[in-house]
Amino acid sequence: MEIDSLEKIIKYEFKDKGLLKLALTHSSFGNEVVLEKKGNNERLEFLGDAVLELVVSDYLYVGETAIAEGELSKKRAGIVCEPGLAFSARRISLGDYILLGKGEKNSHGEQRDSILSDAFEALIGAIYLDGGIDEARRFIHDNVLNDITERTFFHDAKTELQMVVQNVYKSTPAYEVIEESGPPHDKTFTVKCIINGEDYSTGMGHSKKTAQQNAAAEALTKFMNEEE
Repeated sequence: MEIDSLEKIIKYEFKDKGLLKLALTHSSFGNEVVLEKKGNNERLEFLGDAVLELVVSDYLYVGETAIAEGELSKKRAGIVCEPGLAFSARRISLGDYILLGKGEKNSHGEQRDSILSDAFEALIGAIYLDGGIDEARRFIHDNVLNDITERTFFHDAKTELQMVVQNVYKSTPAYEVIEESGPPHDKTFTVKCIINGEDYSTGMGHSKKTAQQNAAAEALTKFMNEEE
């Protein structure tokens, strides 16, 4: 898929197209084509994470004058957590543009929260380097802070989902591990979320708890889309 279509979605045209391509290059792809470590999006992710935290912190500091430091930190964590950023990435169809190695592609890595959130942060880093802090801030406001009240629940998606399901179905969600893959020191768990007796969503993570949170976040996303 041509990256200029992504530029239209994010409403930003890169002067240096190489930065955008780098932001979309997962380490698995870089390893397969024998790129150097700097040839994937990990360094841009590092930068983008810092820019994101700065912009969100500034937004909360200015806009939430009555909230103490501890509550500000908690609110920021809910905004910049992995499931929340993956949610933002899906809204701009970022997974369609990420370059993955064969193994990750075969296992549908473009749908995984960790890969999506990392690429989203790398994209922020790329925009910052290419257009400066003002363009990065605009992108973050448009794609992260535009629906802040909806996404803060991602920080504890299981608790939020339980409240929603209890309200709608008068029951609670159940979680079941359906797959374990990878070596013992780096396992990946796939968990399905069962709501009202039906398989509703799945989530992946390097721990059962993380996979459950990601499955709950995916279920919440589906609930939100059904309400739109």
